[in-house]
Amino acid sequence: MFHLVVALLAIIIVIIGVTLFKWHAFISLLVATLFLAIFSGLSLDKIVTGIETGVGGTLGHLVGILALGTILGKLMAESGAGIQVSNFFVRTFGIKKLPWAMLLAGFITGIPVFFEVGILIVLPLVISLHKTSKQNLLLIGLPAIAGLSIAHGLIPPHPGAIAAIGIYNANMGKVLLYSLIIAIPSAILAGPVFAKWVSKRIKPEQEPELIKIQDMDNQKLPGTGISFLVILLPVILMVFSALVPFIGMSDGMKKFFGFIGSPLIALLISVFAAMYFLGFRQGLNKNRMKTLVEECFLPVGSIIAIIGAGGGFKQILIDSGVGNTIGEMAQHFSLSPLVLAFIIAGLIRIATGSATVALTTAAGIVSPIIQHMTGVNLELLVIATGAGSLMFSHVNDAGFWMVKEYLGLSVPETLKTWTVLETILSFVAFGLALILDVFI
Repeated sequence: MFHLVVALLAIIIVIIGVTLFKWHAFISLLVATLFLAIFSGLSLDKIVTGIETGVGGTLGHLVGILALGTILGKLMAESGAGIQVSNFFVRTFGIKKLPWAMLLAGFITGIPVFFEVGILIVLPLVISLHKTSKQNLLLIGLPAIAGLSIAHGLIPPHPGAIAAIGIYNANMGKVLLYSLIIAIPSAILAGPVFAKWVSKRIKPEQEPELIKIQDMDNQKLPGTGISFLVILLPVILMVFSALVPFIGMSDGMKKFFGFIGSPLIALLISVFAAMYFLGFRQGLNKNRMKTLVEECFLPVGSIIAIIGAGGGFKQILIDSGVGNTIGEMAQHFSLSPLVLAFIIAGLIRIATGSATVALTTAAGIVSPIIQHMTGVNLELLVIATGAGSLMFSHVNDAGFWMVKEYLGLSVPETLKTWTVLETILSFVAFGLALILDVFI
């Protein structure tokens, strides 16, 4: 209980530091991390090592992706490609149906890519649509984020779902089928429905700063087809990479397509495509292109620092034993395996901030408990664990800070929108899993 109280106080320090003292989020997270490490009893020689491990582990796969994704978004914004795509959505779906269009865009994008990558692909489009349609940014942005998040949390081939399938020895085909049945209504409620409600009550105080959309002459805009190609290219490469193992190819070709379909390389290829189609062909010279790319690194440096500090905070939470404490406490409850997995995953998610860590850790805790049980639906157990891992994202989650920074929200606004959205996704998906368990 002492560990849990210290963890809760550390989270409060982050929120007070950012909102009351107006500290930069990086400073607030570092102060909270040191408080947590010292008062949870970690030896002084392990504190700095733990923070460095957490920062490195979090940023190791994200730095390149964040940098390239921001460059891609900047080129789409500067060239007007984002406006072209948003104009197409407005013409095709109409302004009233834009939240549904963005839910679909986020969901489809989220199936093959990591959440962090999907954010960087979809949010420039969200910001363009916000500028074109004059709609509340939350009304358009939250449905896209809901689609991305539910795909990341429940649907294979995302790492957490794959790991849980292996730990529980569940059938992947059934998990995929059930997760789609559950994910779609969950995303609808947490996306368009919640967005419509909350957009009437919250209007972001600031405009997004990381990606700014400029007014442009329509005659200077790139073609709609080229604009779609550039924004979809990383998704196409990643989808093809995921399908390659099921296509008859030599091992060398499989490795090649797996390489170009990895998030980092897919985004790099897409950046070069954007430089050519949205840059040079639109009349930008080499010096202007170099300036545009350099302009991306100043704002992205801040978010990299914040996400890195969040990773350090997460690692200290893990090293201090908060996650293990929660798991041990939850094992003593006499609950249905689905309920137990949901609660353990949810508590670990709140403590550590990582959906993947919560999902895999909870599966590891629950797996021995169910070994001697009969009648447990292993596929729905995977989904219930995944649903718990989405719960209550807050200041120790990299996704929290990405949504905040890219949408230009304050910390309280992010808690009232993104955190609530994640919790709706979590509980609706869990409820639907319980209902399916009755009939399957």
